[in-house]
Amino acid sequence: MKLRLVAASVALTLALSAGLHAKATRSGSGGAEPEIRETFSAAIIRYGSRGEDVYELQGRLKLLGFYHGRVDGVFGPKTLAAVRWFQSRFGLRVDGIVGPKTKLKLWQATRHWRPEMTPREPVRAASAVPRAGSRSGRMGLTEQEIRLMTHVVHGEARGEPYIGKVAVAAVILNRVRSPLFPDTVAGVIFQPGAFTAVSDGQAWLPPDAESRRAVLDAANGWDPTDGCLYYFNPATATSKWIWSRPQYKRIGKHIFTR
Repeated sequence: MKLRLVAASVALTLALSAGLHAKATRSGSGGAEPEIRETFSAAIIRYGSRGEDVYELQGRLKLLGFYHGRVDGVFGPKTLAAVRWFQSRFGLRVDGIVGPKTKLKLWQATRHWRPEMTPREPVRAASAVPRAGSRSGRMGLTEQEIRLMTHVVHGEARGEPYIGKVAVAAVILNRVRSPLFPDTVAGVIFQPGAFTAVSDGQAWLPPDAESRRAVLDAANGWDPTDGCLYYFNPATATSKWIWSRPQYKRIGKHIFTR
């Protein structure tokens, strides 16, 4: 029995890696209508990809609650952020690239998914995918939200290296996407005690252009923290709780945690 289970698991991995695109199976006999089960092709899916694989990727991620954008077949900033979030939660390498391991883990987590569960939406005429590092994607943020984040990033990460500013902005956006926090930028920022700069007023200092650029880079999908939800300065942090969080990486003076 164990040998058969191992063989079945190996066969599944090989099938997904080889890329079965649309697999039809008949439920029962007597000429019943085939049940269509989408499975990814062999192609590597990454930022800028388009087509059937991206429709399926967005649909499965949406079913799990990681993706909240349009199921339009365009791998843009929102899809990139959702893939990174999924990878971080499922113990995968957080690179935003959907290869065989990410496909298999996603398939295993959404075995019951069917295309009709997450209907496709037509691609908008202006929905071209921004180049990585460009300033046009913005993850659907309004100008007011960008300004608010810019103030907080400046207050929290003033004097930090540029990547540290992007990291703080990314944490804000990771919280917006997380079910553990409010689902708006303002809700996350004004959550009591969430950000020291908001509490002590430093967030309302005039921000610099670099802080705004860091917010836009984060909105376009750059997350140096790989999905972290918290950070702290070890030189000043006194909370036992924040010290208890799993530490992931250090950027500048801040330690980013899960």
